[in-house]
Amino acid sequence: MTQPTPTRRATGLDPLRAALDLAATGLPALPLSRGKRPFRNCRACAALACGGRPNMLDAGPCQCPRPCHGWAAATTDPDLITSPAWVAAWERAATVAYHPGGAGLTVVDLDNPAAVTWARAILPPTRTVASTRGEHWIYRGTTRSSNRVRPGTDIKSLMAYARYLGPGHGTLAPLPDAVRALVTREEATPPRAPVASSLPGREWDRKVATGCRHTTTYVRAGLDRGLAKIRACVEQGAGSQAFGVARFLAAQHHACPGPCDLPTIGHQITAAAVAVGVPEPYAARAVARGFREALGREAA
Repeated sequence: MTQPTPTRRATGLDPLRAALDLAATGLPALPLSRGKRPFRNCRACAALACGGRPNMLDAGPCQCPRPCHGWAAATTDPDLITSPAWVAAWERAATVAYHPGGAGLTVVDLDNPAAVTWARAILPPTRTVASTRGEHWIYRGTTRSSNRVRPGTDIKSLMAYARYLGPGHGTLAPLPDAVRALVTREEATPPRAPVASSLPGREWDRKVATGCRHTTTYVRAGLDRGLAKIRACVEQGAGSQAFGVARFLAAQHHACPGPCDLPTIGHQITAAAVAVGVPEPYAARAVARGFREALGREAA
């Protein structure tokens, strides 16, 4: 299937016209009410008396011609979109939404500037769309949807809808493991205490860091403070903290002739994040991005 790409014709038009344009590109569309929520179920579908649509979590036989059941009603069928039952909703609609999972997509909904800053540090670039308070980052691939996977961040993919805000900018990237890890962590109960890391122990070694201009005491004191900050994030935020610690510590070595044994420092930062529940690929990516931002070159 050709990857759906929302057209610019949809932007700024009435919701019905926008829905038809989205459907033509392969994005299942649905109307949203003035509260930016799907329309209520009809009487026959109220309280799931109909059994639910076949594509819902609890699959049922419902074939209601109206846009009932929110995201589950989203469609690319222009005849259904323009049918009398749907037109009645479009006449009262405030805007249009789409079902990302139905088009093989995932939307990372970043609801504030801090969340956007986190995404730029941790996630690979992809197509982005400006929202009222933040941005939508759209990836190719699907995952389970989940709200509040971290401060100001929702994942919208399977069994979810996303408000259409325009075509955005950039090229769609494959859904990264870091996003899947956010959903996986949301499914798990956070540990009450730090857990042992499976990564083998390694210590910063002056014999390896032959080109470092700092003393051993200075390096290890800074590293210990950074690791303590990461280990304190037992509920959330350890991945972002790992990025910040890696960026700060690497910046201290920017003027060193090198080598400074930064791979070992990165290894220790990653291990600290893993110990409080951050998936290892996610932690390693955060550390690598922190190093790149601080050094602008490969770590020595």
